[in-house]
Amino acid sequence: MKRSEKIILSITGGSHLSVHALMLAFPSLIPVIRAEFSVGLDTLGYVAALSAFMFGIGAIPSGWAENKIGGKNLLLLYQFGSAAGAGLLALSTNFYTIVAGLAVMGLFCSIYHPAGLTLISNRVDSMTKGMAVHGIFGSIGSALGPILATTLAVLISWRAAYAFLCLSNLILALLSTLIIPVSVRSENLNKKKSPQPERITNKQALIYLYLTNIILGLVYFGFSTFMPTHFALNTGHFLPHLSPAMKAGIFPTLVFLAGIVGQIIGGKLGTKFKSADLLVILVGANIPILLLMGFTVNINLVVVSILMGVVFFTGQPIGNTLIAQFTNKNRRGLGYGISFFLSFGVGSLAAGFCGIIAQNYGVSFVFPALGLILVPALFSAYKVKRLA
Repeated sequence: MKRSEKIILSITGGSHLSVHALMLAFPSLIPVIRAEFSVGLDTLGYVAALSAFMFGIGAIPSGWAENKIGGKNLLLLYQFGSAAGAGLLALSTNFYTIVAGLAVMGLFCSIYHPAGLTLISNRVDSMTKGMAVHGIFGSIGSALGPILATTLAVLISWRAAYAFLCLSNLILALLSTLIIPVSVRSENLNKKKSPQPERITNKQALIYLYLTNIILGLVYFGFSTFMPTHFALNTGHFLPHLSPAMKAGIFPTLVFLAGIVGQIIGGKLGTKFKSADLLVILVGANIPILLLMGFTVNINLVVVSILMGVVFFTGQPIGNTLIAQFTNKNRRGLGYGISFFLSFGVGSLAAGFCGIIAQNYGVSFVFPALGLILVPALFSAYKVKRLA
């Protein structure tokens, strides 16, 4: 891999790590915040949905702006803005400030993905491997977010977790200011290569891929929001010396660490098989695992959930590669922006309706419901395969 590609993956990887650590701290803190402010799971589900919706709403304008103002400015805007949101959470004194801080943080975090993924798709030759490396950083951030948040909540305060994340992103912004100009000069050297034929946007395949991503987004926000609480409530006989609050951080961390294995598998599979064929298989494989998550407890629940982490995140580099395959290079940022708005913005609705399910029927029922939601995605993924 060339030096310029390593620089791009380092910059985007660090940002991808931080964005998921920021967004996944709150779900693991739900048991603690629920106790402090005496609010129901349905209310906390709505709050998570608002943060997740903001995480999606800025993706489309960010995707459009990527081609206008450049990746550096967008990354810095994400880093400083999300640090401000985390700082507001660290200083919060009431529940309304928490809601505001999560909304601000989600909005600025929404800037990242279109910029980062477009940089990789345009500047890294082995795109699927690049997407896998990028995804690994994201999985590390997803794993660090819950364990960091719950550990600091137990040792100091849940607010200390957001203070740490705020400081981390400010440091990342400083590093990006110093490093990105080097990567920009390196990228410009790549433009001297012989021009490649322009890819025509495959609109029909893209539409069905977007439909698939909406459903996958619903599943992601449903299981990532309520998985920590599910572990806290249903692993009482497994490692009983651990508090429910710690289990809400440790076990989701294991799941997201398993996602690293999935990203690696996805990157390797994407170089050997057609991405559209893999999409159908992976969508179908998630359904029985989600059903099992709802009907298992203790160590069985942990094992099944880790398997979910591997299978679900295997599909991420595959899906991101398909976006690049179906879009014209000049509109790829917008293509990613629309995709992440649909998967994160529309997908955020799952946090709300899963909160209603959890409050009225129990958190265990959330996961079979998510498995059923995935059934229509089998059809849309099959259409992607036919139209690819």
